[in-house]
Amino acid sequence: MATRARSPYDAIGVAKTASQDEIKKAYRKLVREYHPDKNPGDKEAEERFKEIQGAYDLLSDPEKRKQYDAFGSADGRVGGFPGGAGPGAGGFEFDFGDISDLFGGFGDIFGRGRGRERAARGADLQAEVSVSFEDSLRGVQTEIPVQAELACRECRGSGAQPGTSPTICPECKGRGVTVESQGMFGLSHACPRCGGNGTVIEKPCPRCHGSGRERRTKRYKVKIPAGVKNGTQIRLKGKGEPGFGGGPPGDLIVVTKVAESPIYKRRGADLEVEVSVTYADAALGAKVDVPTPEGPVSLKVPAGSESGKLLRIKGRGAPKLRGSGKGDVLARLKIAVPKKPAKKERDLLEQLQKVQRAG
Repeated sequence: MATRARSPYDAIGVAKTASQDEIKKAYRKLVREYHPDKNPGDKEAEERFKEIQGAYDLLSDPEKRKQYDAFGSADGRVGGFPGGAGPGAGGFEFDFGDISDLFGGFGDIFGRGRGRERAARGADLQAEVSVSFEDSLRGVQTEIPVQAELACRECRGSGAQPGTSPTICPECKGRGVTVESQGMFGLSHACPRCGGNGTVIEKPCPRCHGSGRERRTKRYKVKIPAGVKNGTQIRLKGKGEPGFGGGPPGDLIVVTKVAESPIYKRRGADLEVEVSVTYADAALGAKVDVPTPEGPVSLKVPAGSESGKLLRIKGRGAPKLRGSGKGDVLARLKIAVPKKPAKKERDLLEQLQKVQRAG
């Protein structure tokens, strides 16, 4: 059993030099352990809980703590702290604000319930949009259909039959909670009649059956920026499902699905393209035309180039989503070997083969 001889520092288990953060941490730990809702019928735990509350009430108040340190009490009179005797005996009140934060699952103390449904942000929605490779490079505006839970068109979201409106719940008088008395404590619960909303719908809307929402398709215009890739996400603020209890709506996240190009391979903002060159051009050097999104560009192939060599054309690739400018076009050389060379070509190749073998 707790006794009044113990100091508030001993009651909470901290040193006299403890900081406010240390006091609060120790207090929260003990409150969780000795709270009556976790120890029903345990008189010793109840007394300990009162002692902890009285000690924290004193030590959490800088002025009361200063008085206690100077005189041994919070009111300037010599003596112990009011270890839970209650307002009538010791002049303190419980700090129920901290307990209600810790024990939301048990309900608030002395019937101070959570009340109506708290405002909550609406859910985010996700939609996929197909984009051609060409449109992914230049950008495009398109329209997409999105299915969402939106405010009912019949009752405008009230849930009540048109011409009527929700009424104050007669069970909880609009508070959204009912209180169950347990001795000196009162545990609050969501009102069973209104489900914690504080209002009831006597005549539900025939369209949404009282929910205030209906699932329907809405079309949104979406601007696809130049440079998107497969899987790029575009967030449209406030275009998701509406919030609850006056909360803000969620967002619409549009995910791009870019078609593959028959010509290019995407490497970030760079575009790789395969360019065929003859053996002679690769050996002696030549100029070839390389396709780019803006049209063909003449590129010099250095003499002695091997198959697979990459040549870069700067600034002709895809637009960069973050930052400015464009990537490059990477031309990968592929030496073309004729399957059935003409007679003249064959004669020349045989002569070359003899020279190479002789050398």
